[in-house]
Amino acid sequence: MPRRGLILQTRTHWLLLGLALLCSLVLFLYLLECAPQTDGNAPLPGVIGENYGKEYYQALLQEQEEHYQTRATSLKRQIAQLKQELQEMSEKMRSLQERKNVGANGIGYQGNKEQTPSDLLEFLHSQIDKAEVSIGAKLPSEYGVIPFESFTLMKVFQLEMGLTRHPEEKPVRKDKRDELVEVIEAGLEVINNPDEDDEQEEDSPLGEKMMNENDFIEGYYRTERDKGTQYELFFKKADLMEYRHVTLFRPFGPLMKVKSEMIDITRSIINIIVPLAERTEAFAQFMQNFRDVCIHQDKRIHLTVVYFGKEGLSKVKSILESVTSESNFHNYTLIPLNEEFNRGQGLNVGAQAWDKGEVLMFFCDVDIYFSAEFLNSCRLNAEPGKKVFYPVVFSLYNPAIVYASQDVPPPVEQQLVHKKDSGFWRDFGFGMTCQYRSDFLTIGGFDMEVKGWGGEDVHLYRKYLHGDLIVIRTPVPGLFHLWHEKRCADELTPEQYRMCIQSKAMNEASHSHLGMLVFREEIETHLHKQAYRTNSEAVG
Repeated sequence: MPRRGLILQTRTHWLLLGLALLCSLVLFLYLLECAPQTDGNAPLPGVIGENYGKEYYQALLQEQEEHYQTRATSLKRQIAQLKQELQEMSEKMRSLQERKNVGANGIGYQGNKEQTPSDLLEFLHSQIDKAEVSIGAKLPSEYGVIPFESFTLMKVFQLEMGLTRHPEEKPVRKDKRDELVEVIEAGLEVINNPDEDDEQEEDSPLGEKMMNENDFIEGYYRTERDKGTQYELFFKKADLMEYRHVTLFRPFGPLMKVKSEMIDITRSIINIIVPLAERTEAFAQFMQNFRDVCIHQDKRIHLTVVYFGKEGLSKVKSILESVTSESNFHNYTLIPLNEEFNRGQGLNVGAQAWDKGEVLMFFCDVDIYFSAEFLNSCRLNAEPGKKVFYPVVFSLYNPAIVYASQDVPPPVEQQLVHKKDSGFWRDFGFGMTCQYRSDFLTIGGFDMEVKGWGGEDVHLYRKYLHGDLIVIRTPVPGLFHLWHEKRCADELTPEQYRMCIQSKAMNEASHSHLGMLVFREEIETHLHKQAYRTNSEAVG
């Protein structure tokens, strides 16, 4: 690198020396032009020849003066041009030096330095060249392909559905709907106002070329996360056979720094609020996890249990006293309510019972298993007056089905794995959430008119979506929903009962395991035939 810098510096010195010599030469020519011109063959006025009047000498002097002024103007223009070229060369040398420094120091965040529009445009075009738009890319296997998703004016056909999406659905999300509308409009702009290098039908009248959104047939799009989104659009007039194909690409720009900050969570206490009715065995299991994670590891937790009814209350008290006494833990509150279970009301009561000012709350259920890492994620993703955290829970399937090949299912700690046949991301559930008490009270808490199972968490979630706070929604690895048998009560409304049955079906097993159950008799028949055939061949 020092050798390159020395060569660059030497070239700069020689360039400046050459420009200085050129300026000296131009100045010398200027002095020659300004010197009086003599002609050895021409007679001197007033010595030999005709007599010249005063007007002649005045005209001669004016002519010479105009000649000198023209020449001086030309030389000034050349000098100004040389100065401009010298400045441009200096800027180029400085740019080369900066690029050399960037190459030596590595590439940093583009947002930290100013970029000219030409540099940014060059970067965006390079993104198109890197993407698999004009030429294919060599991939290691079929799993390396980035598939397209197709869409029409009204629907999107998507591969990555999740459990709450449909193979065919309308783009109900505003950002997705606005994106596709913008892309179709851009495609129409390309067709109706073509560039010179676009392919056009020379013999078609202009009126037949004009297209609108009703001429859009279908489109495909896919996103390469580090490059951008590619769109393939197809248009066709109803009375024509030809299709118009437009390819668009939305390149991702350089990374830009938004902010960098320190977050101190050492003193952040979490009030875990658990509404409960009966289910004492599940509560005993919950307290084992609470003891291991909250009491022994985190040590910045307050537990609030809101218990509905009298049956099982004494058992719950006994479990609390047993766990807390052996660990010398006293940061808990038990609030008994002698009424029918209502999850929203229980969480409201638990939030209002806190009388020590601001606190971060984690609304939790008794069948939730969480890790110490999740508690820190809870602290990092909630901020009073700014953010609420809605993690997506990984819901475990029925262990009796998942581990049917084993005599006994393994312990709960060994079931906590993220596999397709062991569970799923519960992206339709909004019950587990971390939010500050002030935000919860400001937004009005849970809707007390929602009775029984489900619905209250969705109402609260929608309140935040309609407000000004940022909602952080993401799957987290340290939060599990343990399987338990569901009972859908007859007194539920039709909508609640449908939701309950849907949740119950999704919680049982994966598609492959459910298929094994559905075709159990067919599988057993096949196994019997295979065994009989094997025995027959052995006897024969």
